[in-house]
Amino acid sequence: MSDSVDSTSSPSVPEPPLVRVNLLVADAAQVADGKLYILGGGLTAVGPRPQPMGVAIRIEVPWDRANVSHEWRIELLDEDGHPLMVGERPLVVQGNFEAGRPVGLRPGTPLCVPLAINFPTIPVTPGKSYTWQLSINGATHSDWRQSFFVRLPKQTGSPSTPPR
Repeated sequence: MSDSVDSTSSPSVPEPPLVRVNLLVADAAQVADGKLYILGGGLTAVGPRPQPMGVAIRIEVPWDRANVSHEWRIELLDEDGHPLMVGERPLVVQGNFEAGRPVGLRPGTPLCVPLAINFPTIPVTPGKSYTWQLSINGATHSDWRQSFFVRLPKQTGSPSTPPR
């Protein structure tokens, strides 16, 4: 009798992502000299009026994945997980990155790739929640998302007095 393992009956363990990601919603973000500068980072509530918004992303690439081209894509999803449409197009930004090994960096040191995306305004609805979702090479991970809520407008004026 031979011992065999039936791989179809064992539960699959999800693979960890190849890279680590930090993602923040901010008032604005900028990359300069390989550093990520964030203004008003960590927003979880915005508005209710339209305002500028930045998305700051820090991707940590393992040493052995240096000098490999990767595709990234970030999209804004509504509460139901559908892409937010601007006109007839989804709000998506995408590009490529490749982490190079700087001279003198100790072997095994993770490589940092900073990204900053800024929007003058985004057509969001007060009282709703939205999520920025990042994918790299077509794959995503639960940690590669950041949600925010759009505040409702404040009520103005004094409350009405009931009739006597």
